[in-house]
Amino acid sequence: MPPPTIPSPSSPPATSPASSDWKSGLRAPAKDLRPQTSDVTGTKGMEFEEMFLRRELLMGIFEAGFEKPSPIQEEAIPIALTKRDILARAKNGTGKTAAFVIPTLQQVDVSKNKIQALLLVPTRELALQTSQVCKILGKHMGVQVMVTTGGTTLKDDILRLAETVHVLVGTPGRILDLAGKTVADLSECPVFVMDEADKLLSPEFAPVMEQLLAYLPTARQVMLFSATFPMIVKDFKDKHMESPYEINLMDELTLRGVTQYYAYVEERQKVHCLNTLFSKLQINQSIIFCNSTNRVELLAKKVTELGYSCFYSHAKMLQSHRNRVFHDFRNGVCRNLVCSDLLTRGIDIQAVNVVINFDFPKNSETYLHRIGRSGRFGHLGLAINLVTYEDRFNLYRIEQELGTEIGPIPQTIDRGLYVDPGLNQEEAASQRQGAAPMPVAGPARPPQPQQHQQQQQQQQQQDVLYQSNGQPPRPQQQPQPVRSNGVAQGTHGPYRGGVSGAR
Repeated sequence: MPPPTIPSPSSPPATSPASSDWKSGLRAPAKDLRPQTSDVTGTKGMEFEEMFLRRELLMGIFEAGFEKPSPIQEEAIPIALTKRDILARAKNGTGKTAAFVIPTLQQVDVSKNKIQALLLVPTRELALQTSQVCKILGKHMGVQVMVTTGGTTLKDDILRLAETVHVLVGTPGRILDLAGKTVADLSECPVFVMDEADKLLSPEFAPVMEQLLAYLPTARQVMLFSATFPMIVKDFKDKHMESPYEINLMDELTLRGVTQYYAYVEERQKVHCLNTLFSKLQINQSIIFCNSTNRVELLAKKVTELGYSCFYSHAKMLQSHRNRVFHDFRNGVCRNLVCSDLLTRGIDIQAVNVVINFDFPKNSETYLHRIGRSGRFGHLGLAINLVTYEDRFNLYRIEQELGTEIGPIPQTIDRGLYVDPGLNQEEAASQRQGAAPMPVAGPARPPQPQQHQQQQQQQQQQDVLYQSNGQPPRPQQQPQPVRSNGVAQGTHGPYRGGVSGAR
């Protein structure tokens, strides 16, 4: 169906003759010359200036380095400006956040001292990230943005809400608490956004969402954004949305810029394999995922003992410590981050070019969010999965559900698949080891169940890094841990979550 007519802006469009030179005073970042995939370049050619946005908002957009809308932004923003409900599916890392933040900011009346937009997210890290995007894009508008999540002092939130707040970003439980105490007045909040809607409508959050909606006006705009929409989303749509405009940019689920491999290993060989990957890959920043909080800390300690700097983060840490880990990792203080699935929906760092699933996930949604931490906004990334015999069924099922193929890790991984081709020669030379071949000769698929017993008997006394071609592999000498400056510092850093290392 044709999209509705876009309403006129409250201020003149930035393309008017009186404002033709308005861009001249902007301090935009240096142009990003890295190649991008069609996930973000396959647009119809619309420009931000054609969307009839306020000039102050456009200033924030261009100063943030946004040059042209991505496909999800091009599809969603004009519709959202008509105040119509939206149900949008788009890949992680393709600009979903700006797709709802930009129309939300456009609708805010800064002269009105009321909460006018509620942006809900499932994790604290994603709340911080989303509020930061709001502040950056709206910095010339005078819009007041507040972020609130569990794990922080309620008193501070109460004091902040006594002041002007136009956009409230947070997790459902904390916002329900504030609304229930009549601290957060949502009675005149016409914009309601759910990011990562599949998670927010899961059994964990669904009862909270139902209670929270009762505090909002009945005349409201509801926008749902996610990469996956399970059946529970349909139930919510039928109950709480009015003829939503549906956008589906998911002809395929995984990002085109992310190359996926698996290494078939035994559990006891995982750290050995991870050490080899660190020594052979050209890693800018990496995120390593585990399936439990205990394994996060244990692995972070092992990585440090190997001589690599490492941060870690998981749900049992204090929120202030997690915030600092996230902030420092984003700013490049450390190259590697070990975490649990807590952060799969909260990290948007374009410097991350390698994701490693130390523990293979159990479902396709988790896998999709994990590997989507690399290859952000159409750039290149690499996802490597350490797969054991017990993971074989999950591997096959995830491939089927996502319509993707996770190939065996090759002897040599082409740096062009995950490294910025604009890397200067000096830096490339300093990381020359990244071109070395992987110590593997075509690892086979995990064996079918009937093959396992025979192979297990053949391998009992062997210590190998990868299974090879389904044949009894030759024993390989265990390499010494790679260390820089000769010593690995195994002590914790100045705060929980930071593990000092020699690299």
